[in-house]
Amino acid sequence: MPSRPRDQSRPPFAARTRLASAVLLLATGVLGCDAFNEDVNDFTEKFSPPSPFQAAVWASDFNDPGLQRKGVILLSNATFGGDRTYVDLYRVLATESPDPLVRSSGIRALGRWGEPEDAIQIADQLENDYRQVRLEAAIALQRLHEPAVEDRIWRRLIDENEDEAIRIELAIALGQYPTDAAFQALALALEDRSLALNLAAADSLRVLTGRDFGVDAPAWLSWYDSTDAAFADVETFLYPTFERPISFFEKLAFWAPVDFEKPGVPRGLDESSDATYEEGAAEDAGSKDGAAKTKADPDRTYENVGEGP
Repeated sequence: MPSRPRDQSRPPFAARTRLASAVLLLATGVLGCDAFNEDVNDFTEKFSPPSPFQAAVWASDFNDPGLQRKGVILLSNATFGGDRTYVDLYRVLATESPDPLVRSSGIRALGRWGEPEDAIQIADQLENDYRQVRLEAAIALQRLHEPAVEDRIWRRLIDENEDEAIRIELAIALGQYPTDAAFQALALALEDRSLALNLAAADSLRVLTGRDFGVDAPAWLSWYDSTDAAFADVETFLYPTFERPISFFEKLAFWAPVDFEKPGVPRGLDESSDATYEEGAAEDAGSKDGAAKTKADPDRTYENVGEGP
């Protein structure tokens, strides 16, 4: 029986195997061993991710901070992460965990799923000794709107001894409070030596006023002194979200596409009605010390200029 002619255009199996090995070796060299191993782990976890029950068990394991942190992160990123039982756990970890990384993960989860009043407990963490805890608290305060914490945000913002990345996140968070104190603190931040902080403060001022004077502090202050309706054109504040490049193996996992979170309105900020931020506010909407109506700008883009989650 005559043999079937081999397709000359297709390399033999051994050659294809060597080619695949070469591609993997090249990827290892290009991406670096650590990055390559992380991608492999991410790729394999898509086949057998931890179950919700397993994540809950890890999150409740107070004897293993590493597993507990991983469990909290898995739960908080799940669609069911806002279940009341889990939110109660986030509250405990965000305020009482002795491990700073676990506390940080609890704060992040509480910022995503908590209520506006949780911002008060989160603001307490701005005094924590650990930088990571304070950073997560500053980011979480962007997602929860509570006028009672505004004073604590701007006071920490103007503290020059605070870490730059934390001050940047606080400047972003302050963009949801159209008050004289917030404006003055942000204008002061424009004179800081950090360009990243200048840009964050300028963007918050733009959201608060609907004006854009860049990082020119004298221009902002001159305009502010010349108007009695500084916040008449305040825009809707949207908390920024984090994005990163999609990895090589994430692109291969076409059945589980990467979907990044979109910017949103902080919980507790009602964009459909006026909001009063100070007692004894003037009756005129948009006045410096009065209520302000938010106005959305669909063409505005948002980017977290701070360190991010």
